[in-house]
Amino acid sequence: QVQLVESGGGSVQPGGSLRLSCAASGFTSDYYAIAWFRQAPGREREGVSCISTRDGTTYYSNFVKGRFTISRDDVKNMVFLQMNNLKPEDTAVYFCAASSPGLPPMYSDYVDWALFSSWGQGTQVTVSS
Repeated sequence: QVQLVESGGGSVQPGGSLRLSCAASGFTSDYYAIAWFRQAPGREREGVSCISTRDGTTYYSNFVKGRFTISRDDVKNMVFLQMNNLKPEDTAVYFCAASSPGLPPMYSDYVDWALFSSWGQGTQVTVSS
């Protein structure tokens, strides 16, 4: 069973930047992708970005394209989310998640977010002036 631990959240002003980190342990080749989700108060959890553990292919939801960058460090078993030009609407708890073993969630033009089943505890990101 994979264990995921997020870090790097905090409070920033609009236009600022943060870098989230996700440390994975117990990771095997059965896990096809790692993703970042977020959940704002009163809203459903939504997929933000995803990276393949196979070939590094990335996917971004439209609301973060051009502002966020996902990356991975295979040696350290870590995934990062660089968030630039943050907006108040980016305020949320951000979660790292691993796809269900043996189930590839990434397709050519979309991600099946429902196939992510292992979750970290989340890290709070607050964007406010």
